[in-house]
Amino acid sequence: MQIKNAVYAQGAVKKEQYPESILPEIALFGRSNVGKSSLINCLINRKNLARTSAQPGKTQLINFYLCDESWYFVDLPGYGYAKVSVTERLRWQKMIEEYLLLPRGKRQIWQLIDIRHEPSVLDVQNFRYLQEMGCQPMVIATKADKISRGAREKQMQLIAKTLPCAKKDIVCFSAVEKLGKDDLLQKIAFFLS
Repeated sequence: MQIKNAVYAQGAVKKEQYPESILPEIALFGRSNVGKSSLINCLINRKNLARTSAQPGKTQLINFYLCDESWYFVDLPGYGYAKVSVTERLRWQKMIEEYLLLPRGKRQIWQLIDIRHEPSVLDVQNFRYLQEMGCQPMVIATKADKISRGAREKQMQLIAKTLPCAKKDIVCFSAVEKLGKDDLLQKIAFFLS
């Protein structure tokens, strides 16, 4: 599969601002600065459609990217960023919950985890929260280029054990090396079929 066309459709802070067209959605969920925007840019072969930043907490809206005029990538604000006010964090949490609880047709959730670290308490809580909602998130271990190839296997096992989930269900990904890109594109094709 190849994503031939992608455009920024719109940003939203509440359901009334979501796109009117109900199309399949792949929502990206994870800590601030885990690489959600980089993953989108890698998969759509664009350098900066989804804005990336070294500064965590850049994504403050639910951003909808229309792909091939038939489905959306949905970039959710990151969780766990400590350098914003409690009020702001609660606002982001409410925004994310409203999106996740609103039935909008066919949807898949990808939870991104930084491969360099053991999943945080928040990562685990959010993974369980998604499961309790009846969703089985796909786990993507990002930033694989930042550790050695030998360390990747060990970290994947740690992620699988901590969440817990099956290691075979985790995709090892690097936007820099394009590692895991073909695997994710195949998963998108299967989801859309």
